Amino acid sequence: MKIGIIGAGNIGATLARKLVDAGHDVKLANSKGPETLKDIVDGTAIAAVTRDEAVKDVDVIILSVPFARNPELAPVLANVPADVIVVDTSNYYPMRDGRIEEVDAGKPDTVWSSEQIGRPLVKAWNALLSFTLSDCGSKSGSASRLAIPIGGDDVSAKSVVSGLVSETGFDAVDAGPLSDSWRFQPGTPAYCTELDAAGVTTALSSADTTRAPRNLELVMQAIMDGSVPFEREAMVALNRKVSS
Repeated sequence: MKIGIIGAGNIGATLARKLVDAGHDVKLANSKGPETLKDIVDGTAIAAVTRDEAVKDVDVIILSVPFARNPELAPVLANVPADVIVVDTSNYYPMRDGRIEEVDAGKPDTVWSSEQIGRPLVKAWNALLSFTLSDCGSKSGSASRLAIPIGGDDVSAKSVVSGLVSETGFDAVDAGPLSDSWRFQPGTPAYCTELDAAGVTTALSSADTTRAPRNLELVMQAIMDGSVPFEREAMVALNRKVSS
C-alpha cells in the first residue's frame, strides 16, 4: 500500500518506521522540508518528501500535525482523489492550540478538523502515547496485545485503517461514527490508558463528555508542575487515575 504521512513528530515518525517495516511504500513530510528529515529516514526505505508530494499517488494519507494546524492542510489535500483515505492522529490541547470555541462547546476534535479540511477523516492512533506506539506493539493474537480505538463514518475506510493499526502492533476497536469520537479524546478512560480490546470497549462506553475537559486539565497540570514525570508508566497511571 502507498502511504503518505504529514508530520514527523514522535507519532508520525514512528508510524512511518513501523509501516515501512510492514512492507508499505511510505513517504514522510513535514512543514520544514525533506532535507530536515535526514535523521529519521536514513537507513530506512522511507522517502523524505514535501507535503505536496506526500499526498500524490497514495492510498492512505496520515495527518500527524498539532491539532490547530490541521486547517493549514486544506490546500494540500484539495486535489486528492475522494477514494484516498485520510487519517487524523491529532488531539486538541487548549494550552497548546489556543481556545477553539466550537470544540470547547462540545464538537468532537476530528469532526471539527474534517470540516476545516473539507473531507471525511478517520480518527486513529491518537489515543496512545508515543512511548506506547514505539515500544508496546505485539503480534496479532498475543494474550497481552493492547488495543486502540478508531472512529469514522466510512466502514470500508475503517477496515483499511484497522489493518494498518494491526500492522503497527495493536488491535483496533471500532468506536463508531466520527460524531462519537469524543469517547476517546484526551481525558476519557480510553485515552492513553493502555488497555486490551475488551478494556477499550468498556472504556468507550463509560466515557463522560462533561468530565473529560477537567480530566485533561488535571493531567496537564501534573506534567507542568513536575509532580508526574513525562514517561510512559507514570503517564498511563495518571490518565487511568483521573479518568476512572
